[in-house]
Amino acid sequence: MSVLLCLTVGAICIYLIVYYSVFKGARYCSSVKLRGKTAIVTGSNTGIGKSTALDLAKRGARVILACRNKDKAEAAAFDIRTESGNNQVVFMQLDLGSLESVRSFVKTFLETEPRLDLLINNAGVVGHGRTEDGFDLGFGVNHLGHFLLTDLLLERLQKCGPSRVVTVSSILHYLGKADFPLMTSKKDLVSGQSIWRNLQAYCDSKLCNVLFTRELANRLDGTSVTCFCLHPGYINTELSRSFSLWQQLLLVPFAKLFLQDPEGGSQTTLHCALQEGIEPFSGRYFSNCALQQVGAKGRDDALAKKLWEVSERLTSL
Repeated sequence: MSVLLCLTVGAICIYLIVYYSVFKGARYCSSVKLRGKTAIVTGSNTGIGKSTALDLAKRGARVILACRNKDKAEAAAFDIRTESGNNQVVFMQLDLGSLESVRSFVKTFLETEPRLDLLINNAGVVGHGRTEDGFDLGFGVNHLGHFLLTDLLLERLQKCGPSRVVTVSSILHYLGKADFPLMTSKKDLVSGQSIWRNLQAYCDSKLCNVLFTRELANRLDGTSVTCFCLHPGYINTELSRSFSLWQQLLLVPFAKLFLQDPEGGSQTTLHCALQEGIEPFSGRYFSNCALQQVGAKGRDDALAKKLWEVSERLTSL
């Protein structure tokens, strides 16, 4: 009995050490108010995006939920309005897997909204398939859609400065690569449909997020717009919704034991969006509400510039 007790106590201690040293994230604490400010949050009908939108709404911002699924987004907007007491939370249709939808969203936004102070590029997917325009799903949604969205909104962001662009990347960018021939030819970044190949495509898209932020900062140098990218932590969200049922079932015990909830995952996003004094670090990467170093490929200015040029060409078709 004593041996079993010792093993149980040891297992609990190991779990607590691993959880608090690796998985438990920092909390962003600030009383900053956002009345009179407008924020766009992509993918904000669930998960980290919804938690981010809720926090911004509680601070008084007008929040645009830029989402693909109308029913889920309108339900999320209702929830956020109810919990925050802020009626300035609205849904606008945006499918990042369609460049036409991105352009339509921007047209509607610019015609109806006078300000833009925060652009939160939060939406992300893992899985096989292609976008409406024929690109790899991860590359098209996680990078290319956000690239075009940001590019088309830059003028409004500059007019309303100081403003910020915050892009949710991942620590998995360390494992990513940029295969420009595959991007240009509209083929999947990673062939096949296994979970590992889909995850590699996701890693590639997260590297694109880092490189995009780096080049964007270079191009915005001297303006009133700053930009940041981040790793949100290890979060239990719907990102794995495209996995098969048995894959999701295998993830459930691990997720319950170790992963943070979406509110915890939104903390570094909020830090990058709201923290005063980080403007000199525009283009940099944050994790756990602190500045962090990116992988070697993420620091390659030539690669970042090339990705920008390729993305411009792909989105101008």
